[in-house]
Amino acid sequence: MSILQDFKTFAMRGNVIDLAVGVIIGTAFGKIVSSLVENVIMPPLGLLISNVDFKDLGILLSTDPTTGKQNILGYGAFVQNCLDFLIIAWAVFLMVRLVNKFAPKPTPSPAVAKGPSTEELLTQIRDLLKDNAKSTAKKSK
Repeated sequence: MSILQDFKTFAMRGNVIDLAVGVIIGTAFGKIVSSLVENVIMPPLGLLISNVDFKDLGILLSTDPTTGKQNILGYGAFVQNCLDFLIIAWAVFLMVRLVNKFAPKPTPSPAVAKGPSTEELLTQIRDLLKDNAKSTAKKSK
């Protein structure tokens, strides 16, 4: 097979297409959650902490005297991204839980005929060794 045929076979598998759809939907869902956090949840929190935009919260580490550029540790944006993650993780958890609830239960596999137990096998081996030792002893006489 050529490399293009191999790639076509790979790309047309159901799992790859399902994964692509999942990534696209996940990206869109992430944007929705980011908008929810940034535009709906964080403004009231900003009001509670003296009418400050939460993204702008940070600690000034240094200022360059020649350019005036500030080096800021922006923990507000980090907290906002953590909140995004927690909301997305919670939504994915609930979705997986829902899917598992409605997924068909696995059917038990048919019972496989049991073979001899370990003790039975060891007894058979012992008996074969005894018979082998007897036949060897008869041949040597």
